Formats: sequence, C-alpha cells, structure tokens
Amino acid sequence: MKPLWSLVLVLLLGATSSFDPELARKLGADERGMKSYVFCILKTGPKDAEVQGDARREVFAGHFANIGRLAEEGKLVVAGPFGKNERSYRGLYIFNVPTVEEAEKLVVLDPAVKAGVFVYELTPWYGSAAMMVVSETHKRIEKPKN
Repeated sequence: MKPLWSLVLVLLLGATSSFDPELARKLGADERGMKSYVFCILKTGPKDAEVQGDARREVFAGHFANIGRLAEEGKLVVAGPFGKNERSYRGLYIFNVPTVEEAEKLVVLDPAVKAGVFVYELTPWYGSAAMMVVSETHKRIEKPKN
C-alpha cells in the first residue's frame, strides 16, 4: 500500500507543477518568474489648479490616449489612479523598459506631465513577469462601452 501512496503523491506533485518555459521566455521571465520594470508615481503638479475647463478635458483626453498607446506598444503594463491621499499621489505607471532613463523618455510625453498637472518619480522595480499579460487580460474583462 505504501508504494501506491508514493506513486499517487508523485503524480499529484507532478501535476501541480505547471511551469511553461515558452510562456516564461515570451514574457521575459528570469528563473524566478520575475523581470525588471520601472515604477512611476504621478503626483499633483505645480499647474494642476490652473488647468481648467476645456483645457483640462483636452489634457486628460491626451493622457488617456497616451496610456492606451503605450499599453498597445507593450511599454506600459499597468496604469491607474490612487484614491484621495495626503501624499499628493495621483496615479502610477509600471513601464516595461530596462532603465529609468528610458521610462523618463516616455513619461515626459504624457500631456498631463507636459501641462504640469502631474510631476513624476521613477524607480527600478523587480516584479512578476506575469504583469506582462495584465493588459491582455484587462481587455477580456472590461465591459464594452455602449
């Protein structure tokens, strides 16, 4: 009976291992399933209160279009706003680029950064390579606009 349980245990343990080397390669994962990114915090900028009305709508339309473009290009894996807080944090980006310098070249193109509505802080970040499929997954769960 003991050998049978050993066989079942080996089969169960083998069945739980779902390492996919092709997916790991595609996502740029290292041996830990991780990869390097650049983390960006967007904070309230010096001209936030000055940009109002149509100008503000235009800035934010450009901001959201820029987010969409960067996500489609695979350079932005996550973006989103923070709730109200005491730190003036407004949102975050996680860039799929190898250096802070490369991320800075992307963030300065954001219309809200250009307008002074936001300022940014960048730092290297090491996280799961599975972050690379967040955008693809989000498209599958976001309800279409009518």
